[in-house]
Amino acid sequence: MSNSTQAGVESDHRTGVGSDADATGGADGTVAPTTQGSGTDQSDRGDAVLELDGLEKSYGAETVVEGLSLSVHEGEILTLLGPSGCGKTTTLRMIAGLERPDGGDVRLNGRAVSGTPFVPPEERGVGVVFQDFALFPHLTARENVAFGLKDRPEDEVRERVDELLDLVDLAGQGDSYPDQLSGGQQQRVALARSLAPEPAILLLDEPFSNLDVDLRVEMREEVRDIIKQTGVTAVSVTHDQEEALSISDRVAVMNDGEIEQIGDPEGVFQHPESRFVAAFLGYASFVPGYVSGDSVETDLGTVPREQIHGLASEYDHTKIDLLVRPDDVSVRRAGVEDEACGEVVGRRYLGPTFLYEVQLETGESIQCMHNHDEDVPDEGPVALELDADHELAWFPREQRPGDGERYSG
Repeated sequence: MSNSTQAGVESDHRTGVGSDADATGGADGTVAPTTQGSGTDQSDRGDAVLELDGLEKSYGAETVVEGLSLSVHEGEILTLLGPSGCGKTTTLRMIAGLERPDGGDVRLNGRAVSGTPFVPPEERGVGVVFQDFALFPHLTARENVAFGLKDRPEDEVRERVDELLDLVDLAGQGDSYPDQLSGGQQQRVALARSLAPEPAILLLDEPFSNLDVDLRVEMREEVRDIIKQTGVTAVSVTHDQEEALSISDRVAVMNDGEIEQIGDPEGVFQHPESRFVAAFLGYASFVPGYVSGDSVETDLGTVPREQIHGLASEYDHTKIDLLVRPDDVSVRRAGVEDEACGEVVGRRYLGPTFLYEVQLETGESIQCMHNHDEDVPDEGPVALELDADHELAWFPREQRPGDGERYSG
C-alpha cells in the first residue's frame, strides 16, 4: 500500500495509489509516509539533469519551501503545480539562481550550484521563459533571439536564429518588434530566445497565464511540441490544472512548500494520495462507504471491491470514502421504483454541460455532470447512480460518533 502524509492536510489518506514506495497502513486509518509524500522522488528514468535535495527557503518567520527533493530527467517536462503561495515559483527561482536557498542543494548535471561557491544565473546554463515574456521592446524578434549569443561568430548566430525562428513558425517575422506581434507570437519569440544558447534546462514561469483562453490551449500544445523537438529538459510552474496535465510528462503537486504527490498526469489524477490532491486536480466528491467482504456499501449503491484501487485486507469492516468525479455519477428524477437519496441544491451552466450539486439525505454533497440537452431535474427528490467504468480512489475515514448505524456489517 502506498500513502502520503502532509501537514495541514486531513490525516486520513488513502492507500494503494501506485507510487514507487510502499507503506503499511492500519485499519485505524493511520499510514506510514512514503518517499513521494515527504517530497522526495526516487524515479529511475535515466540521467538526472536537475536534482533538488532537501531544498529550504524562508522569508522572515514564514517558511515558503520545506525539505523539497526531486529529480528531473533528460528530455522530460516536469510541472510544479499548486495554488498561489505554495512555493512553486520560489522553487523555480532557486533553480534559476535568482534566489539563494536557506538549505539543501540544487544540482545541474551533477554539479552543485546553490552552495559555496554560489553559481550565478548566467553561469548555470539555464533558460527562463517569464510570465510576461520579458522581451526587449527596442529589439526585433531576430535581435531578441540572438541576445544570448553575443559571444559566437556572426554567421553562427545568424544560422542559429534562423533555425529557431523557423522552429517556432516565425521565419517571416524576424524584423518585427514585440509590439507588432500577437501575444502568442511574443511567447514563441521568448521561447526561441531561451532555447538559443542550448540551455541544460528550460524553466517556464506561468508561461500561458497572460494569453486568452483559446490561445492558451493552442500555445501550450505548440510549446510542448517545440520542447520535445529540441529534446531540452524543462520545468514548468503553473496553478492551472488542465495546463499541467496536458503538457507534462510528470506533475509534482505542491502545497505549503512541500510536494504532496509526484507522478505521471493520469496516475496523479486517477489515484491521488491525499484529499488535497484529489480536490485540487478537479471537481471531487467523497462518498461514504463501508467495506463488507467483496463489496463496499455506499449511499449510491454497492460497489464491487475489485473496483476500488488497492483496497487492502487491513481495511475489512471499516469506513472509507470513495473519490468520485462529476462524470462518474448520473442523476435522475426519482420514479416509483427508485428510492430518492437526495435533492438538487445547485446547478452551474458550463456551456456544453451542466454541473449539478446534489445533497444526500445524510448531508454529503455530490457533484455530477450532464450534457446541456439531457432532461435532468433541477429541484425535488432525485436518485443518483454511480456509473464509473474505472477503478475508484479511496481514503480511510475516521470513526464518527453515532455513525456506526449508517451501514450494515
